[in-house]
Amino acid sequence: MAVPNNNDKLVKDVVRVLTVTGPRYYAAVAVLAAIAFFGLIVWINQVMKGLDVTGMSNSVAWGVYITNFVFFIGISLAGTLISAVLHITHAEWRRPITRAAEAVTVFALIFAMISILVDIGHPERFLNLFLFGPAGSPMIWDIFIVTMYLISSAFYLYLSMIPDLAIMRDVFPAKSWRGILYKILALGWEDTAEQKRKYKKAVSIIVVLIMPVAIMVHTVTAFIFGVTIRPGWHSTILGPYFVVTALFSGLAVISVALAVLRKVFKLENYLKPAHFSNLGKLLAIMSALWLYFTFAEFLTSAFAGHLDEMYVITSKLYGDFAIPFWGMIFCVAASFVVLIIKKINPIARTVIAAVFITIAVWLERFLIIVPALTQPLSEGHKGGIYHVSFSEIFITTALLAGFILCYFIFVKLFPVISILELREAREAVPTAMEKIKSYLHDEE
Repeated sequence: MAVPNNNDKLVKDVVRVLTVTGPRYYAAVAVLAAIAFFGLIVWINQVMKGLDVTGMSNSVAWGVYITNFVFFIGISLAGTLISAVLHITHAEWRRPITRAAEAVTVFALIFAMISILVDIGHPERFLNLFLFGPAGSPMIWDIFIVTMYLISSAFYLYLSMIPDLAIMRDVFPAKSWRGILYKILALGWEDTAEQKRKYKKAVSIIVVLIMPVAIMVHTVTAFIFGVTIRPGWHSTILGPYFVVTALFSGLAVISVALAVLRKVFKLENYLKPAHFSNLGKLLAIMSALWLYFTFAEFLTSAFAGHLDEMYVITSKLYGDFAIPFWGMIFCVAASFVVLIIKKINPIARTVIAAVFITIAVWLERFLIIVPALTQPLSEGHKGGIYHVSFSEIFITTALLAGFILCYFIFVKLFPVISILELREAREAVPTAMEKIKSYLHDEE
C-alpha cells in the first residue's frame, strides 16, 4: 500500500510503519502464529488428559505456569513507570517511547491472565473464582486488582492514542478500512482548544490514579505467597521485593522491544541512543536494588537458622535448584558488568544487559515458587518433586510467541510513536529558547 501524501515527516514515518511491510515481517508473523497455534493444540491436549501431562502434583501444585503469570505481571509495571511516572516528572526523553511501553503493559497483563487459565485443570471453572471464591483469599484480591489494572491500562493506552488516531483518520482515504477504523476510534476529535484542555486534564487524572493501582497489583501478587506460613514465602519483604523486580524486568523487556522496533521499522530518528542510555542507567539502578533485596532476604532467612527455611535456602545454593539459582546470579552480574562498560555502544549495551535481566528475573520467579513447594510440611513426610514437562515448555513458548505476535499486530494497526507527544516536544523547544533569551536579556 502506498504511503498517503503528507508534508509532516513525523506523520509520514508513522504511516510508513503502519503500511510498509516486507517478507521478513510476514515470515516473523507466520512463525509466531504457528508456534502459538501449536501451543494451543498442546493446551487442548492438557485439558483433555489433565494436569498429569505437566510436572505438577498434589505437593507441587504450582510450577512454570504460575511463574509465567508472575513474570508477565512484573513486566507490566515498567510501562506504567515510563508513561505515568516520567509524565508526572516531565522527563522529556520519555516522549518517543511511551506508546511502546504502554502497549507492553496491556499485552503483559492479558497474557498474565491467560497463564492463570492455562494453569487451571478445568478452565471452564475459572468463573467459580469470582462466584464462589472466599473474599479473604489473596488469590481473589489478585484477580480483582489485576482485572482493574488491565482495564485502566487499556483505557489509558486508548486515551493517549485518540489525537493520533484522528490524524490517521485524516491521512487515510475515508472509505478505506483504516479510514473507517480510525474515524470510529477517534471519537470525533477535531484538535480544538477545548478538546485539548479536557484531554490533558483526563490524562493527568488517570496518570495519578493508575500508579497506586500498579503498585497494588504487584504487592497483592506478593501477598499470595507472603501471607502463607510456608517456608520460603512467609516474608514481610516480599511485597516491595516484587515491586522492585517488576520494574527491573519490565524495563528490560521494554528495552528489547524498542531495539526491535528501531531496527525492524527504521525508527532511528525517534528511538535514539540517548533513550537506550537512559534506560540502561535505570537498569543499573534497579539491578543494585534487586541485589540489595535479594541479599536482605537471604540474610534474614538464613541467620535464624530454622530448619524449614534452611531447606529452601540450601536447595537453591547447592541442592536441586542450584543451577537455576547460580544462573540467575550470573545473568544479573553479567548485566551489571555490561552496563558499566562505556566503550560498548549504548544500544548494544542496554539490549545485551536487558536480555540477561529478562532471563534472570524469570528464573528468580521460578525460584520463589517451586523450591518452597518441594519443602515437606511435617516431619516424616517426603517433599514434592517437580520436573518441567514438555507440555509446559511448549505452552510457555507459545505464550511468549503470542505476546510478541500481538505486539507486532498492534504496531501495524496503531501509531507506535506518539505524534502528539513529539509535536508538543517540538513546540516546547522554541518556547524554552525564548525563556532563556528573555532571562539573559533581563540579566543584561
